[in-house]
Amino acid sequence: MELLNIFPHLNAALNTLSCIFIVIGFYFIRRRNIANHRLCMISASAVSALFLVSYLTHHSLRTYYFGLGPTRFTGEGLIRPIYFTILTSHTILAAVVAPFVLRTLYLGIKGVYDKHKRLARLVFPVWLYVSVTGVAVYLILYQLYPAK
Repeated sequence: MELLNIFPHLNAALNTLSCIFIVIGFYFIRRRNIANHRLCMISASAVSALFLVSYLTHHSLRTYYFGLGPTRFTGEGLIRPIYFTILTSHTILAAVVAPFVLRTLYLGIKGVYDKHKRLARLVFPVWLYVSVTGVAVYLILYQLYPAK
């Protein structure tokens, strides 16, 4: 059971790291530093993939090994609809943006820069939002309103 307690913190750290790489990658591309932009975006993608593996492992263990359901949100009052709005938008957009991140990465690696740039302008803000709201969900669920 101790193992399960590590996953939320690991997932938040991976989400934060991915977010940092995304922002720094954006900084580099704005300055036309392609090599560092590429390195940051590949790193952000790799860290996001590690996050996904960790997230799915955590929830699989909770459900199938330990027989637990999802972590219950204990907040009351105004924070409840705020939290569930953030969680819902985060979850939906995470599922939607993932294949577009992969496509954008593929186009950049293959050097199809016109299509990469066009798609990246749409994908970047959504991916950044998903990363930031992932950290927000963690902070609200595990730090501000932890289960008792």
